[in-house]
Amino acid sequence: MTEARTVAGKAMPRGRFPHVRVANGFVYVSGTSSRLPDNTFAGAKVDEMGVTDLDIRVQTRAVIGNIRDILAEVGAGLADLVQVTSYLVSMNDFGGYNEVWAEFFDETGPARTTVAVHQLPHPHLLIEMQAVAALPIKEEQQ
Repeated sequence: MTEARTVAGKAMPRGRFPHVRVANGFVYVSGTSSRLPDNTFAGAKVDEMGVTDLDIRVQTRAVIGNIRDILAEVGAGLADLVQVTSYLVSMNDFGGYNEVWAEFFDETGPARTTVAVHQLPHPHLLIEMQAVAALPIKEEQQ
């Protein structure tokens, strides 16, 4: 079975690609950020003078929450993740990102790679993640 879809209630991709693709028992989640359906960003505040405050912890929680919601759309969850690649604009945010990661996962969680990138698709983004999960085996399939 191969299926690709966007997920209602999530920010629409900024290009012609799905939020998620299921193929041969695996779930591939496209790069996911803290962007909200109204095109604002969790963890990004701009005051009346244009001063920007970006929070890696809030953004990381929002990204993992978005991935959780996308996985749920195809019958999977965070426990089904097997691999995550995280993209940070600054490795100075690695500590805060790691703190939040540990709220969701431990050493039995998904394999993970974290890399620094020059920039992401919006200047308010500090982090983006892509993920691979295995669909849970349903009782009738065993």
